[in-house]
Amino acid sequence: MTRRKTLEALTSLAAISLLLTACGSSTSSGDQSDGAQSAGGGEGPQVDATAFTADFSVMKQLTDLAAQGDGLIGVLLPDTTTSTRYVQYDEPYLTQAFEAAGLSSDQFKIDNADGSAATMQTQAEADINAGASVLLVDPLDAGSGAAIEAQAEAAGVAVIDYDRLVTGGPEDRYYVSFDNVKVGELMGQGLTQCIDDWNVSDPNVLIMDGDPTDNNATLFNQGYMSVLQPLFDDGTYTKAGEPAGTWDPDEASTTFQQQLTAHPDMNAAITPNDDNANAVISILKGNGVDPKTFPTTGQDASLPGLQNILTGYQCGTVYKPIYLEAQAAAALAIYLRAGVTPPDTLVNDTTTDTTLDADIPSVYVTPIWVTTDNMADTVVADQTVTVDDLCSGDVASACDAAGIS
Repeated sequence: MTRRKTLEALTSLAAISLLLTACGSSTSSGDQSDGAQSAGGGEGPQVDATAFTADFSVMKQLTDLAAQGDGLIGVLLPDTTTSTRYVQYDEPYLTQAFEAAGLSSDQFKIDNADGSAATMQTQAEADINAGASVLLVDPLDAGSGAAIEAQAEAAGVAVIDYDRLVTGGPEDRYYVSFDNVKVGELMGQGLTQCIDDWNVSDPNVLIMDGDPTDNNATLFNQGYMSVLQPLFDDGTYTKAGEPAGTWDPDEASTTFQQQLTAHPDMNAAITPNDDNANAVISILKGNGVDPKTFPTTGQDASLPGLQNILTGYQCGTVYKPIYLEAQAAAALAIYLRAGVTPPDTLVNDTTTDTTLDADIPSVYVTPIWVTTDNMADTVVADQTVTVDDLCSGDVASACDAAGIS
């Protein structure tokens, strides 16, 4: 496991900077002492990555640590189109997590690049110039993300990869996400279960990946292909094809129409998220194919995805309780802002950056496969969606059948 340094908060006064440097430490992630020392000499709380809850109460354990820290925590989110999650979940949950720990609105800042790497670069520079001590980066692609993180590192700013690993980023950084290989495994297992349940004969499966510039898409593929490749190899399933991946629903629509024309006998698809699944379902309907006979997968537990599941058009979705990921990221940022080495109870794994051939200290939270059978006990119980929104219109009877009311 790689060495990782305790990262001190930026300050505008050289004397304070020297003091923080003197009090910092360099600690192996496999050999951390209990209660790592902060820049001010205190001990940090031992927050556990598995302890976060929907009421954000664990964040209140970090109020003293938040008061010790200095500098801005900047959060850089990628866009508003490839997934509804960034606006609907990440931004409000991150805000709630920081505020629950006692940070004020001038101590953290959340920006969305709206699909522009140049905009994210500008936002990052603005945060650094405003005295950021920590940046959470969820990049549009690894290259632009690595450039931002290199600039942050040069300015002495601690870096956290949020949700997506920035391959080629600084070695001395952290990563917070779901176990993305597990996300893919759940999608693969969900598709095979659906193929059985829907009595699909001679499964001919199209593999639709996410954007290849997104390391998460690579990990998702690793997960679902671990389930599907043995079935392709032994002839149980046929692989119809694997076109270039994308997160953009419009591009996915065009790609799927082309593949359906080229392979009219295909009858199932791995679709990489709910928005792309929704695009595929629309194309199926437009071509006179009943989506209830053509299994598709998804992730993000978006409102359209959940409604497609309830109405029988989509097999399931991977629910990633983003309120857990947001709290984990906010907690990690608060440790780093205070100059405290995060405990092993929080940093619970490592992730290999294949570009650096280095293990990045990581915080993993657990994803869940959601179908009509457990929707009421997961996304609805967590109030990820409201029953009024979920069960509107022609979805009402499906909600009743699923015990959602």
